[in-house]
Amino acid sequence: MIYNKILEKIILPLGDVILNTSYIKRLKYWRSIDELSFKEIKKVQESSLKRVLKLASEKSSFYENVKLEGSNPYLWLENFPILTKEILNENIDNLLTEKKNNLIKFSTSGSSGYRTDIYMNKEDLSSFRAGNTRWWEWCGYKIGSNLLQTGMTLNRKVIKGVKDILFNTVYINAFSLSENEMRKALNKVKNKKFYLLGYASSLNVLAEFTLKENIKVEFKGVISLGDKLFDHYKKNIKKAFNAKIIETYGTSEGLLIACQYDLEYLYINSAQVYLEILDENNRPVLDGEIGYVVITRLDNSGMPLIRYKIGDLAIKLPKEEYPTDRKLNYPLLKKVIGRDTDVVVLPDNRKLIVHSFTGIFEYFEEIKQFKVIQYNNLGIIIEYIKGDNFQVEVLNRILKKLQNIIIDLNFKIEFKEVFEIKATKSGKPQIIESHIKNTDE
Repeated sequence: MIYNKILEKIILPLGDVILNTSYIKRLKYWRSIDELSFKEIKKVQESSLKRVLKLASEKSSFYENVKLEGSNPYLWLENFPILTKEILNENIDNLLTEKKNNLIKFSTSGSSGYRTDIYMNKEDLSSFRAGNTRWWEWCGYKIGSNLLQTGMTLNRKVIKGVKDILFNTVYINAFSLSENEMRKALNKVKNKKFYLLGYASSLNVLAEFTLKENIKVEFKGVISLGDKLFDHYKKNIKKAFNAKIIETYGTSEGLLIACQYDLEYLYINSAQVYLEILDENNRPVLDGEIGYVVITRLDNSGMPLIRYKIGDLAIKLPKEEYPTDRKLNYPLLKKVIGRDTDVVVLPDNRKLIVHSFTGIFEYFEEIKQFKVIQYNNLGIIIEYIKGDNFQVEVLNRILKKLQNIIIDLNFKIEFKEVFEIKATKSGKPQIIESHIKNTDE
C-alpha cells in the first residue's frame, strides 16, 4: 500500500512533468466521473460531444462542410457521416486537427485484420491510458499492484522495461503460449498476490493449461481485454484461478467503450464515448435490439473519431431492465455480439491467438488485409490483399517473423493473394478460420 501511494503521488506525477503528459491528472478525472449521478454523467457527455464536434468542424478539413445548427450536439451528430476503416485510411491527413509531426502514430490491426493508422496527441494518449487503469481498478487493482500480463509488445526496451519494474509487471508472450513459458510464469506468481491481465483467448489458454496440469494458483482479479470473453472462457478462468473476472470492451484506436464491474452487463463509458447502435441503413435501433456499433470518442483532439463503425454488433439493455442496485450510474450494454476467436494449433500443441498475427501485420503497410486459414496442425494458409507499395519480399519478412514465433520450420505457411476477404454478418472479417475444432459460444 505504501509503494502504491508513493508511485501515484510522487513517481508518476514526476514522470508526467518530465514527459509532458497528464496520466495522473486524467486518472483522477476518470475516478471523479464514477462518482456522478446519471444526469451528471449525461451532462458531461453532452459538453464533451459539443466540444469534439465543434473542433472537428473547425479544424478538420474532412468535416469542414458539416453544419452545426442550433445548440443540441446530438442533433449535430446526425449530420456527420459514418466513418468506416476504409474511409479513415483514405482520409487520415484530412481528419487531423493538428500537425502530424506533433502527434503520436498508432498502427492498428485488430481482430478485423484490417490495418488502420490513427494519431493522438499526448493528452489524448494520457486520457486513454488513465481510462484503462481506472477500469482495472474496478477489479480491485491499484497502481503498482503485482500484475501478470499477457501481451504482444515483446521487445520491452527502456521505457517499457522501466514501466514493468515500476508497475511490478511480469510480462509474458501472448503470441505463442508454450507450456514451458506458462509453467514458468505461473510458478513465478504462485503464492503471491497478483492480478492477471490479457487478451481473453490467451487467458483461456493459460487457464486450460493450469487445469490440465493441476497447478494451484490464485489471482486477486482477472481483467480481460482485446477479444470477446466467452462464457466457456469465463468458466475455465474462474475454475483455474478462483478470482473475480471483469470484461473490458474497447479498441486500440483509443476507444474505451464498456466494462463490467458488479453486474453481468457492461457499463457504457459514456463520458469517454458516445455509443450508437444502428441498423444496416444507419438508423438507430431500439434498446434490446441488435445493431452495428458506431462510436464517437469524446476525449481526444488530435484526430477526432466521429461515428466510427468498428465492425461489431451489440445490444443495449432496455432501461426498464436496469438493476436497481447497480454501483455505477452509467448506461448499460446488454451484450457484445461476437464470435469465438479461434486459435491456430501447432504440432507441439502450442496455440497462436489472433494477436499473434495482428501484432506482426500491423507493421506492414504493404498488406491491406489478411486472413489465416487452418485445416490441420501441419500448416496454415494466409490470404492477403495487397496494400500500397507491395513487393513480394514483404512476404518473406512476414514469414521470418512468424517463424520466430512458431519455431518449427516444418510448419508450412502458405501465402495466397486474394482480391476480397468476405466479412461476417457484423461486417468484421474473421481473421482466423479454423477447421480443426469449432467451439460453440
